[in-house]
This record gives sequence, C-alpha cells and structure tokens, in this order.
Amino acid sequence: MKMYGFFRSGTSHRLRIALNLKGLSYEQVSVSLAKNQHHEDVFKALNPQGFVPVLETEQGVLTQSPAILEWLEEVYPETALLPEGAFEKARVRALAALVGCDIHPINNKRVLEYLRKNLQQDETHVLAWCAEWISKGFAALETILAKDTTRENFCYGNTATLADVYLIPQVYSAKRFNVDLSAYPTIVSIYEHCMQLPAFQQADPAQQSDAI
Repeated sequence: MKMYGFFRSGTSHRLRIALNLKGLSYEQVSVSLAKNQHHEDVFKALNPQGFVPVLETEQGVLTQSPAILEWLEEVYPETALLPEGAFEKARVRALAALVGCDIHPINNKRVLEYLRKNLQQDETHVLAWCAEWISKGFAALETILAKDTTRENFCYGNTATLADVYLIPQVYSAKRFNVDLSAYPTIVSIYEHCMQLPAFQQADPAQQSDAI
C-alpha cells in the first residue's frame, strides 16, 4: 500500500496510527500542504478534491479517512479498532465522529486560510477561532469520557479503538494551536497513555520524514 499524506495533517496522522496499530507496512509519499502540492494536477489526478490522505491499494485508490479506516477494519480485522456488538460499535463511532465531524473540519487548512486571506483575520483571531471549536468539542467529549466508568486508559474499553485514532491527532492539533487543555484531564490522560505506545509514537508528526 502507498499512503499519500502530510506530516502535520490530522487526517494523515489518524491513518498512520491505524496502519501502525494493525501492523501493516506501507510506503509514505509526502504531499506538502505547506507548498500547496495538494493543488497540483498530479495529485488531483488521484483525488480531485485535493485532500490528504489518499491510500493506493491493489484494488484501487481510496480517499476520505473515515472511509479508508472502515475499509482497513473490514479487510484487516486483526487488531480490531471497533469493539464487538452493534451498540458498542456505534458508541465508538460516535466518539470518533465528535472529533472527525464537529471539531477537525472547521479548523483545517482551507478554513484557516479563508479566515486569513478572505476575511483578513490576524493570527490572534485565527487562534481564537481554533480554540473556540476545539474547546467546545473537548468539553462535551470530556464529559462523555469521564462518565464512562468501564473504560481503562483509552476512550473506550481497555484497548485502542477508532475513537483514540481520531482523538490523539486532535490533541496534537490543540497543543499546536496553544489551546489550554487543563479543563480536560481525562482527554489528557488518554493522550499521555496512548503516546507511550509505539504505534502512536511512530505516527507522531515530528517522527515523519517530511516534518519541517
């Protein structure tokens, strides 16, 4: 498999974690968002949206990290990232969606560029925007996680799931945007625990060959 991504992309980060947790080997191809390589024709031939990550498989090209992650779960079920049971799966998917649908999309590169260029917002206001939506999402997630007395060290249960795959890159992003995380001790605890594991360490943006 060949993965096209960018070291600091949250969606690329989550896919690296999942691939590592499943013990899958893959070739990484850097698509620099900083240099706008995602807008170039050669990449748009793979993904007309110009988004990373893209996963090139023997069957063809896959785009959109949620779809790729679900495909990995079906095709490579070892080291499952979803629990057994329809209700349990739905709970984990809901935790992942809280991050993947309600926090990450409104803080990604194209939104922040629009704030800077089209709305002429300075960096103070851009960071305030990021903090607003990350904090609102994390406040809800913290409440959900803290109430779950059955979980151990992770977002759900006692092993890493899709929820952790989504959460850890978002915490990395929050740190990058200088968001105060002191109000979210459960989230911080999960992050610190996950970052002790090789799969998460090796997926960290700073460990990637295209890190700048």
